[in-house]
Amino acid sequence: MAEKTVKLMQGNEACVEGAIAAGMRFYAGYPITPSTEIAEISAEKLPRLGGRFIQMEDEIASISAIIGASLAGRKSMTATSGPGFSLKQEGIGYAVISEVPCVIVNVQRGGPSTGLPTSPAQGDIMQARWGTHGDHSIIALYPSTVREIYDTTIRAFNLAEKYRTPVILLMDEVIGHMREKIEIPDVDEIEILNRKKPTVGPAEYLPYKVDEDELVPPMASFGEGYRYHVTGLIHNETGFPTNNHKIAEELINRLVNKIEDNTDDIVEYEEYRLEDADEVIIAYGATARSAKTAIDLLRKDGVKIGLFRPITIWPMAEKQIEAIAKSVKRITVVEMNMGQYFNEVDRIAGKYTHTSKYGRVHGELITPEEIISFIKEG
Repeated sequence: MAEKTVKLMQGNEACVEGAIAAGMRFYAGYPITPSTEIAEISAEKLPRLGGRFIQMEDEIASISAIIGASLAGRKSMTATSGPGFSLKQEGIGYAVISEVPCVIVNVQRGGPSTGLPTSPAQGDIMQARWGTHGDHSIIALYPSTVREIYDTTIRAFNLAEKYRTPVILLMDEVIGHMREKIEIPDVDEIEILNRKKPTVGPAEYLPYKVDEDELVPPMASFGEGYRYHVTGLIHNETGFPTNNHKIAEELINRLVNKIEDNTDDIVEYEEYRLEDADEVIIAYGATARSAKTAIDLLRKDGVKIGLFRPITIWPMAEKQIEAIAKSVKRITVVEMNMGQYFNEVDRIAGKYTHTSKYGRVHGELITPEEIISFIKEG
């Protein structure tokens, strides 16, 4: 058996390596701290693999370019931070309604506006969910370690391809810039999913037609002989716009249901020391790392406490959080914002148990000691 490849790798680098392993061959973006390394490394590596890197004039052009590349059959990605993520929202909505798979990485920093460019934050949680207008569902993932960034980036591409949807990969400055030793899996150990292709010829192909028991239509690539209409307007099976109320209702419901009806497949999470816990911390990203250390130290003092760490931020792990709420005395949400995820946790868990929040927005990572003090103060 060959020895595994072990590397000291930065989080942003692991994102690129995971994307390439997943089949990403097109990247369009605009440099912005703290995501810039993702663009730099993509610019270096993609041309060697027959892929394409292009620095666009802004973030709006970047999201538009990856949508176009995906329509032409390329697995595509862009990366940004808070201000750029705001600019991408119209394009994300376009990808949702036109069902174009792509991955959008957001390495978060302090905001609003230009905010704190080099400081960590987790202030884009709700923007990831509702940043683009209208009723829709979204998939957003949030890793906590460098190896998990690698794996979760692959999973982001797989989910995008499987459900024909944009997938948001959330990180924060801490995990984007930290370095850890990771073991790179062999190629044959990596599951790679590709979009479902049509089984009919170009003349019979309807780009948004689904079988009765399915919610995701097959996707032909431009350049393969298939010609069809793509629009951000409400459209029928042909892709052409319509004002038919019944079709509008059916389309939006299908776009939502193809994600919400598959939460068992999409939702991923970690449970840490929950077996006998009567108190639980919910945290994600870099904050979850501090929470784990705090839990280990609190356990030494006899506090029965554990961690629930959502890796899939959206859709929420509602069933899991509700079950935990029914068995513990208190849930505390710790996050680098003023309670964005807490409000959703409280909606689910508040009727079963006491909920509390600890958050900060001044650009520094929440430490284990601060979490311990908050928990002990009760």
